[in-house]
Amino acid sequence: MTLDMPTPVSEVFATYPEDARSRLLELRAIIFEEAARLEVGALEETLKWGEPAYLTAKTKAGSTIRMAWKDKSPNSCSLYFNCNTDLVPRMSEAFPFEFKYIGNREVAMRLDEELPDFAARALVSMALTYHRNK
Repeated sequence: MTLDMPTPVSEVFATYPEDARSRLLELRAIIFEEAARLEVGALEETLKWGEPAYLTAKTKAGSTIRMAWKDKSPNSCSLYFNCNTDLVPRMSEAFPFEFKYIGNREVAMRLDEELPDFAARALVSMALTYHRNK
């Protein structure tokens, strides 16, 4: 699945090293695939805090998902979730060994390891349906 990316988002992706960009594009594809599968409505792809962000803006079914690679952690990239939700604690309970959980908002993924597809899709699904499933 290839979806057009808004220019500002594309410009941010272009700043990432190749391995990080590749992983984040893989996660982006998962976000759009899961949104379609879960029928949460069209996603809004934008920047929040200068990072790519994905929102179920029309249906309000889910909570925002942001993603980024940062210089301070060059061997990983992360998905970020609203810290006012219980998403990350629930994610860490469901998948305690697949990812590194940082605080109550960040899920880090090593770039030198294969992405655990099932777990990644489950995390994304939890966020995309957060409000709908409350």
